[in-house]
Amino acid sequence: MNDEQLQRYSRQIMLPDFDYQGQQKLLSARVLIIGLGGLGSPAALYLASAGVGTLVLVDDDVVDQSNLQRQIIHGEADIGTSKVLSAKQSIAALNSDVLVVTINSRLEASALLKEVIKADVVLDCCDNLATRLAVNKACLQSHTPLVSGAAIRMEGQVTVVDPRQPNTPCYHCLTQLTGDQQGSCSTNGVMAPLVGIIGATQAMEAIKVLSSFGEPLVGKLLLLEAKTMHWQTFSLAKDMNCVSCGEN
Repeated sequence: MNDEQLQRYSRQIMLPDFDYQGQQKLLSARVLIIGLGGLGSPAALYLASAGVGTLVLVDDDVVDQSNLQRQIIHGEADIGTSKVLSAKQSIAALNSDVLVVTINSRLEASALLKEVIKADVVLDCCDNLATRLAVNKACLQSHTPLVSGAAIRMEGQVTVVDPRQPNTPCYHCLTQLTGDQQGSCSTNGVMAPLVGIIGATQAMEAIKVLSSFGEPLVGKLLLLEAKTMHWQTFSLAKDMNCVSCGEN
């Protein structure tokens, strides 16, 4: 870590139990972000500002005017541009030391697994169940920690899956409790700051996992009802009959 980095990240380095070693872990980390929409936008910006060394951005979409209400990594000048390129430019303006790798396509099957294996942590910031389950499966296969977030209307949730820890639930276990909720923001709506709160929380959880700092939400589900700003945390148990991680 050079003198400029010591100054830039000084407010984090002075935190007890994080210190120089925690910052060094961030600088050497590789994070895979699936989706550069409402959740991926704040998550990517905060991880870049915190000093994560390499960010791999995955999205096959282009910036649309309707995105600008909540996807803060993009601007008016980016309309029609691929989201990963727009996000890369915003990150470069914020922290030029961060290496940004862009993948302007959907990752599936072996291609998805290949990128997950290379990552130290994966952020699921997508908006459809099929992709969430595929990312969950790849993380289980590679024993890569996963930070999953979701937001719709005025409700949001975050959980952390860490296959390195025995007898802990995966994302598929969670869907067995909540059902296959496949609603989208385009049909149900979403309040702009809500995705910012959830995306920033995902970034915080990723930093905790990467630096072994604090207690990540492994085996827990954090829920936000933004109308009343009511937070709840529930414990999640591993489903022994889960088709993704179960033992039976």
